[in-house]
Parts: sequence; C-alpha cells; structure tokens
Amino acid sequence: MNKPATPRILVVEDNELNMEMTEGILNIKGFEVDKAYNGKEAVDRLLESVPGTYLMVLMDIQMPVMNGYEASTTIRASGRKDLELLPIIAITADTYSDDLKKIKVAGMNDYIAKPIDIDALVHILDTLL
Repeated sequence: MNKPATPRILVVEDNELNMEMTEGILNIKGFEVDKAYNGKEAVDRLLESVPGTYLMVLMDIQMPVMNGYEASTTIRASGRKDLELLPIIAITADTYSDDLKKIKVAGMNDYIAKPIDIDALVHILDTLL
C-alpha cells in the first residue's frame, strides 16, 4: 500500500461533537482527517479513493443509513486488496463480549470505547501504524 504524502485517516461518526473531538486529537498527532457521517458515505469515499489514500478508518458503530458493522463488511468485501488490509477501528459505547465479537466478524481490527480515551486512541495509532 502506498503511503500518502500527508497521512490521512477517515473518521466515520454521526455525532458532530465526537467528530470534532476526534479530528482535533488526530490533527495534533499530525494526521489529516476526512469525514463521513454514516457508513454509506464511508464506503463510497473509500471505493472512490486511490489505493493508499488512507492509513486507517475510525468507524462509529451506531449510525443512520448504514451502521459500522455493515460498512466494514462492505469495505472488506469490495474486492480491493488495499481495503482488505486497511485498519478499521470501531468506535463504540457497547463493549460487551457479544458486541466485540460482532466487531471482529465485521472485519474490524480493534475498537476504542466511547467516550474516546485519548491515550487509547494514541496507543492504537502507535500499534497499527
């Protein structure tokens, strides 16, 4: 996967306050953020992107139009090798074992619990990137 000139992360979140907070953290860490407000927007943006555009996707689970599980499953099934390997991190308030199993089944690599813990986000960035 080619690295973009400016490291980009796609943040998929329907709550404006959560989006702003996540974007602020990522900007401080040196990342550019592209935004999608539901899973369908995320799928469309990724399928239209040049391979290597994004280093990671932070994907909310509960969203209108298409939830994070559906979006991640669609991304993984797209047939694009880069999207099969792209790290997708769930952002969720539901961290029960059944929810975490759904995250793995949908093809997501890991999760961050809401409200977003800055240290947890930085740890995942350091670990996966």
